[in-house]
Amino acid sequence: MANNHSDLPILYSLRNCPYAMRARIAIFKAKQTVLLRDLVLSNKPPEMIAASPKGTVPVIVLPNENNRVIEESLEVMLWALHEADPDNLLLRERESALTEMLTLIHTFDYEFKTAIEAYKCAKRYKETNVVECRQACELFIQILEQRLTNSAFFMGPKESLADIALLPFIRQFARIERQWYLQSPYPKVRQWLNSYLQSPMFTKVMAKYPLWLDNHEVVLFGGGEKS
Repeated sequence: MANNHSDLPILYSLRNCPYAMRARIAIFKAKQTVLLRDLVLSNKPPEMIAASPKGTVPVIVLPNENNRVIEESLEVMLWALHEADPDNLLLRERESALTEMLTLIHTFDYEFKTAIEAYKCAKRYKETNVVECRQACELFIQILEQRLTNSAFFMGPKESLADIALLPFIRQFARIERQWYLQSPYPKVRQWLNSYLQSPMFTKVMAKYPLWLDNHEVVLFGGGEKS
């Protein structure tokens, strides 16, 4: 059976990793079909390490492109949406939209992500600077709240690459101090996040699959198929 899928892209993924999560969301939105190889950090497939020695997910291998490897989540997202973009997440009608989105994503990938890691550590280890760490994150959440005050999504009335790229990290932020978050002055961000977390798309993207190393089971993901 595996031979029937030998030309499909191979996606190495970790279910709860935010970077792998957003790659799966983009693949799902693009209705691309990939062979999903789910893993755990403590047991990485040798095939993945051979393709991408840095050993982080997501990694996608493209057999029909001479086994080209894409090993950054944003690049995986762009690959998927350049293959097909039925929801126009790249906002192709707006000339500068992609540049604007990539700038916003870059800010959150580096500055916000750093702030989140400090916030998570402060909470986990009951440090005295939890509030300061949270406030550092809030500077970025305020930017999104302002955007959502004017429109339903980060780039305007339509969903875009920016929304699905930031989604896993906003979800992370919301889970650190859950009770505080539910009372926080960011109702638009909460509404935006809830609409994703309660969506059928998110349920499918977060479905639990057998670990590939356990039995090398063929798992098809995406493609608009009902699983």
